[in-house]
Amino acid sequence: MEKTVLTEIFDMLRGMNVVANEGEFSRDWLGRSECYLRSVRFKGTEPSVATIAICASKLQHYGNQLVKQTDHRELGRRFLSLSEQCHAQINQQSKAMWL
Repeated sequence: MEKTVLTEIFDMLRGMNVVANEGEFSRDWLGRSECYLRSVRFKGTEPSVATIAICASKLQHYGNQLVKQTDHRELGRRFLSLSEQCHAQINQQSKAMWL
């Protein structure tokens, strides 16, 4: 898969042992079927704006919770930064549709 914000998020979560594989990430963090990212890669398409939005929302939610905890503040900031990157990708893909 081309290095995108979603692959960066997946790599981070897998490195933290939050998800074990791409299927689990697709289901638990993207709200899609376990084969979603595999299908996107096979078809050579980009993830949908809705999918990226779901991930951005979840990252923002957990990021806001984590920044309140001294021990996890930096991780929370990382989640919030990745959420912002998701929003930037959403804006880029959306703009390409209406331009």
